[in-house]
Amino acid sequence: MRLRLFVFHHAGGSHLMYRDWPAHFPAGWQVRIPDAPGRGPLDARPPVADTAALVDHFLDELGPELTGPFALFGHSMGGVVAYELTRRLLAEGRTLPRWVGLSARAAPHPGGEAAGRHLLDDEALRRELLSMGGTPPAVLDDAELWALFAPAIRADLRVAETWRPDPAAAPLPVPLSVYGGTRDTTSPPERLTGWAARSRHFLGLHLFDGGHFYFQNDPTALTAQITRDLRHALSLPAPPAPGILR
Repeated sequence: MRLRLFVFHHAGGSHLMYRDWPAHFPAGWQVRIPDAPGRGPLDARPPVADTAALVDHFLDELGPELTGPFALFGHSMGGVVAYELTRRLLAEGRTLPRWVGLSARAAPHPGGEAAGRHLLDDEALRRELLSMGGTPPAVLDDAELWALFAPAIRADLRVAETWRPDPAAAPLPVPLSVYGGTRDTTSPPERLTGWAARSRHFLGLHLFDGGHFYFQNDPTALTAQITRDLRHALSLPAPPAPGILR
């Protein structure tokens, strides 16, 4: 079955960490890894620091492709994008994804995110990013590179840390899978379990050995589980057509 799988990157990231992922999925699947604005020296667009505006951006950029069978996966901040993009499609009566996967993103809770990394001074933020992994050391150690990438990192972290989803939102009518690292101190396993209440078709929480970027050295185990979960979701009845959603 032909399918579009959209992979949304983490805060401060880009498609580069995920560039090898297409080779890990079935040949009939088209894997798209869109970048948020403001990635690197060749992207003159200003970074977006507001969740709704970032969803607007991806909806405008990807809108023509969000048809037919497609699925969304997001890691960390990318999980916010995948979830909120699905909610926006639902609210607008548009075609829904056949599956949503969220990785290393704590489930919504009334207090929101406690961390304020986007407000830290440069030195403290670089230390925090070094401990989390996922950001090339060259960016953290080089003053010119840091000045280039810091605005996007801060904007993305603000999206992740100020996100406040609607607490009254009904569970998604879309199959949902959640993934995480057993040693992740940013989004620990116990903070992932709450996603079960956010979908009518929760496909489970899958944990892998490692921290926040548990798949960075080898994504094979994660992409294999995504493939299994997505194939299972595709075997289920498709979400209701636009206009008849409840």
